Amino acid sequence: MILSVQNGDTGQFAFIAESFQQPVYRYCCRLLGNRQDAEDAVQDILVKAYQSLGQYKPDAGFSAWLYKIACNHCLNLLRRRRLQRHVMRIFRPETLAASAEQTLEERLYSPSLELALDKLTLEERNILVLRVFEELTFLEMSQILNISPNALHKRMERIKRKVRETIMSEEGISWNEPESIMSTKI
Repeated sequence: MILSVQNGDTGQFAFIAESFQQPVYRYCCRLLGNRQDAEDAVQDILVKAYQSLGQYKPDAGFSAWLYKIACNHCLNLLRRRRLQRHVMRIFRPETLAASAEQTLEERLYSPSLELALDKLTLEERNILVLRVFEELTFLEMSQILNISPNALHKRMERIKRKVRETIMSEEGISWNEPESIMSTKI
């Protein structure tokens, strides 16, 4: 189907977009932490993918290529958001208030997990989201991030330790149980 779009059958891209829209949305939502931003990001990512489809080479999987576009787009948004927050704190520190949607999202997600995720670098958070929430293999992640699978595996171990330590210090939870979410899911 990808080749037919590259060969001029642009109508087929609707089927491609439809099949990848939800997985890319989940990825963006988890990386960005905001549903509205994720919805906007998915639209931008699909447009970028369509415009760049001529550059796609079948030697890598299409989903890896698409996630790479999503990764770069989301990381740029997060950098921009961080810069905007910094500027806003400088000029209007007392007027920043959470929107109703942000307040609801804060209640739906574990505060200690969010704290742990906030302490990760953008690269670490991206690796965690790809591995845990998107359930990609290290080989697939390697294609997206241009990092060897072995290096990703080692980084993932460090990220797991960092998240566990943050959650343990925040909640006083012991992660020694073999059935814990962190040891089985990550």
